[in-house]
Formats: sequence, structure tokens, C-alpha cells
Amino acid sequence: MSTINELKDSLNTKTLHLVLLTIATGGIYPLLWIYKNTSTIERITKNHIASSSFIIWIAVCVGLGGALAGSGDVSIDMIAGLLTIASWVLYIIWAFKARKAVQEYALHEHKVDLKTNAFYTILFTLYYVNYCINDLPEAKRKQNILAGNDAEGVEA
Repeated sequence: MSTINELKDSLNTKTLHLVLLTIATGGIYPLLWIYKNTSTIERITKNHIASSSFIIWIAVCVGLGGALAGSGDVSIDMIAGLLTIASWVLYIIWAFKARKAVQEYALHEHKVDLKTNAFYTILFTLYYVNYCINDLPEAKRKQNILAGNDAEGVEA
């Protein structure tokens, strides 16, 4: 059995750093983070989230949406807007799949009922998933306290 910290330690990304890197890279870093870390999340949680082609389609929508935006031609700007909306939808789909994988992992591997918020998943997508992953040890600690178990049992 893995420790509750395994997923958090494998990803090793603070949510604030993820937000700051998104700003510093003009929105490119979330794509890199998803591409790099989806396989790690899948390996540890033993749940499929998304294929690499799904992630590439997110990148295509983001890239073309950004490249075509502001062209001055109404029809091209509409296509850019549709591609941008498509990228948001794909991000949301990824986030819900990842959230479900993390919840299942927490429940089956560590007996932690990880409470998550669907609205936050839609609004913050991968940032909320990363936050939930980083919060797993704390959720385990709180559940142990509420159950009357030893609070030091976070590693178990």
C-alpha cells in the first residue's frame, strides 16, 4: 500500500507555483503540466484520465485559438473564439476525470472520503485538482481525528 503523500510528492507542485508559472508563461505551462503529470497521476491512482492525443487536442485548441485571435476578420475571430471555448471544455473534461481518479484513489487506497466541489472543478480546473492532491495528507489527518484514530497515522 502506498503512503498518502505519494501522489503529492510525485507531482511536487504547489498550486501557487502553478498559477505563477501560468502567468509567467502566458498560459502555456498548464499544458506542459498536464502532459507531464497525467501519466504520473494515472500510474499512482491506477485510473485512466486521458490519452496523450486528448492532451494534444487541448494544445491545438489553445494554440490555434490564440494564434487566430485578434486578426480583425470577424469570421476568423469567431473561429478563434470557438477554439478557445473548446480548449476550456477540454480542460474541464480533463479536470473532472482527474478529480474522479484522485477521489477513487483516496477512497480505495487510503480510506479517505475526499470531498471535492464540482463548481471549483469547473472554475479552476487543473489548479483545483492540484490543490486536492496537495490536500490529501491533511484530509487523511482530519478524517483520522474525526474517527478518533491517532492523528499521527497520516503516513499509513
